Amino acid sequence: MPSEVDPSARLSALVQPGVKTLLDVLSITIEEASGQRVVMTMPVDWHVHQPFGYLHGGASAVLAESAASIGGQLALADPLSQGVMGIELNISHLRSMREGTLRAEATPVRVGRTTMVWQIALTDQAGRAIATSRCTLAVVSRQRSTPPDQAMAGPSKTR
Repeated sequence: MPSEVDPSARLSALVQPGVKTLLDVLSITIEEASGQRVVMTMPVDWHVHQPFGYLHGGASAVLAESAASIGGQLALADPLSQGVMGIELNISHLRSMREGTLRAEATPVRVGRTTMVWQIALTDQAGRAIATSRCTLAVVSRQRSTPPDQAMAGPSKTR
């Protein structure tokens, strides 16, 4: 059972301060986030266009998988020792878009012990369907890795 702690506090605890990600590059904003529903938005302009001036399907896929992954992480009983990784993403593009705001709303279809399935609806600022997506997440153990500079400073393995 997920913790009763505020979802935004749980999310903040999982994100390293000052670390930039693809969400920053694409100006993606988290509007709402819990283990039951995630809403994210992304501005649609030249930054996310394909060469012909329309929203790139890959940018829509990034928004969809990001919403599912954040929801999946927040749905975990112990998000400090477990994590989620996308293992399958299906997206059907329904309408093109040149400008405005793309909104993703992700809701769980199934939250299991080893996998989760999330449904993501992508709409424009007028509420028109732009794409629909389904994302399967694997539940994995979060392992702390040794920072690269410390790993390199270990004993030499020469003969």
